[in-house]
Amino acid sequence: MFDQNRAQEILKRLQRFSSSDEIEVLISGGRFALTRFANNTIHQNVAEENMVISVRTVIDGKTARSTTNKTDDDSLRRAVQAAEQLTRVQERDPDLLPMAKPGELPPAPANPPSRHFDSSARITPEDRAAGVGKIVDIAKRNKLVTAGIFSTGDGFEAIVNSAGVNQFHRQTSAEISITMLADDSSGWQKANSPDVTKLNPEQLAETAARKARESMKPQELAPGKYTVILEPSAALDLVGFMFYDFGAQSMLDERSFLNKRMQSQLFGANITIHDDAYHPLQSGAQFDGEGVPRQRVALVEAGVPKNLVYSRGNAARMKASEMASHVGHLAPTGHGFPLPNDVGDAPMNIVFSASPDGSKTLDEMIASTERGVLVTRCWYIREVEPYDKILTGMTRDGTFLVENGKVKNGIRNFRFNQSLVEMLKNVEMMGTPVRASGEEAFDMVVPAMKVRGFNFTEVTKF
Repeated sequence: MFDQNRAQEILKRLQRFSSSDEIEVLISGGRFALTRFANNTIHQNVAEENMVISVRTVIDGKTARSTTNKTDDDSLRRAVQAAEQLTRVQERDPDLLPMAKPGELPPAPANPPSRHFDSSARITPEDRAAGVGKIVDIAKRNKLVTAGIFSTGDGFEAIVNSAGVNQFHRQTSAEISITMLADDSSGWQKANSPDVTKLNPEQLAETAARKARESMKPQELAPGKYTVILEPSAALDLVGFMFYDFGAQSMLDERSFLNKRMQSQLFGANITIHDDAYHPLQSGAQFDGEGVPRQRVALVEAGVPKNLVYSRGNAARMKASEMASHVGHLAPTGHGFPLPNDVGDAPMNIVFSASPDGSKTLDEMIASTERGVLVTRCWYIREVEPYDKILTGMTRDGTFLVENGKVKNGIRNFRFNQSLVEMLKNVEMMGTPVRASGEEAFDMVVPAMKVRGFNFTEVTKF
């Protein structure tokens, strides 16, 4: 398996072929496999093993990169020469910093959690097939048709540069996504973890099947503003649309909904959010695209946006800007993307804190609701208005009417137009934050949420 020594060896070989001022290498790869099923049978099993080497060169304040997936000398020579040719024809970037040096970087927390699990690395196609078999058995027992995926992976990321940075991360992954289909209803569940033993295909399948059964013969409910109970996957796919605005680049470009709103009471006092790559339920590398160790950052405290996240370059730009006195700390936080890029920085390890009023179970949220809507998940979400973060999208795969503290029946799906800012002002209850997966945003640690006044604008045709 690839390791730090191999990354250093590749850097040294590239340096022999390079005439650039500085050179950086990002290397990623591993083994990834996917078992796909539909119509109650496995129809595809694919596996891939690959490694991608991305070379960035710097010449006279200019930078560019090229990639290859070959490690022989000729391929590495062509890759670094292509990067240098591209670099020379770029415009000089006055904001480009010298490459990161280990002594100038913020410290990484001690004893970071491992994200590599032998249980996941050892998974075979037969193991995935056995898991799918259990899902299909549950579908057949409930007279439903199921489709979905069971994927696993064992991968790595490395970043080394000519200034001395040498970072390496190894991680396993496992994901199960299940849709259960009836004639006029459906149910869905999805889960992802570095540790496959944290995933329970039977439990996921039973929940998806129950949602499909209980939403059969859906009734139509008039559109309007309702109390809504968002399961964690639904909450994740909605709130995920706001986190790129917590990057310094977005603020400096004046396209963030946080412009002129930092340090103000923007959300409800029960909303506290961190970016924390070291949280036990999180995943991913604990360094950014320049090798800077990720820092734990308080993004929102008791409803008040407190801090942004920064790449090295944007921390320097922000210090020189007129916004510097309004945006909290001003230092690299390990949230930059590989250079060059037009995104800058963003938090990628979102963790919601538990409610200060105490966590409630989904059953307790339902029991406390006189009339409302229970939402399993959302899809086809698009941003309508960026400053108030108004989103439009639809519910799917298990939408229910709640009356007098009980789930009454399935209902036809809704389209919504809803401001995220208003939504996070109106959260009445929250569950225990869990690692959740959706389809529109990256995995996060989020709770279920009970929200008043959620705006459903029309009923869909299914």
